Amino acid sequence: MPSQKKPVDVLTNRVSVIMAAVFALPALTIFLGIYHITGNILAGAIPGFGIHFVTLAFSGRISAYLDSKMN
Repeated sequence: MPSQKKPVDVLTNRVSVIMAAVFALPALTIFLGIYHITGNILAGAIPGFGIHFVTLAFSGRISAYLDSKMN
């Protein structure tokens, strides 16, 4: 008989939720802030993408740090 797997509750894995917030919110904040101030979507998109790729470049370190602190 196959073993039954428990359904995974997304909110129980706090590291994943916090990582998603760390990767998405700074870039989104920069993008929307610059767009709101200047009214130019391209002026907000360029730094927003830049911040997004910088956070992705350090994703391994961020993940290891959060994992060590929360687990």
